[in-house]
Amino acid sequence: MGFLPRVFRNDVSQQQAEAHRNLIRREAKIGGELFGPIPEGHQREFFCLDEHTWVWHEGWFDAQGKQQSVTTRYEVRPTGVLKIQNNRGYQSLSYEEAVNLYRAVDLYEKKVSPLYWQTA
Repeated sequence: MGFLPRVFRNDVSQQQAEAHRNLIRREAKIGGELFGPIPEGHQREFFCLDEHTWVWHEGWFDAQGKQQSVTTRYEVRPTGVLKIQNNRGYQSLSYEEAVNLYRAVDLYEKKVSPLYWQTA
């Protein structure tokens, strides 16, 4: 294969990857706003990373000005949903947590889906 086809293929792949990252960032912002206003100095994101993974991230500065954050990844498996917080090991979801996740996913889908079906 010649040089130019490789350059252009990589360029297209990079553009597609960047477009995908931008979509996830946009969805994460929308997902972070699902449960009301985000307090000043806080960052909140909720998004679907892939067909089996949901991510909730929250960041803030504590009273001492130290940056804090919690990232929870929910992995949907045939046997159920597992969560992992701050990469500390898998845990099962409680019933209440499972219901909350289901509601969050439902709200997310209702807010995000129309973005992809808007007409020009």
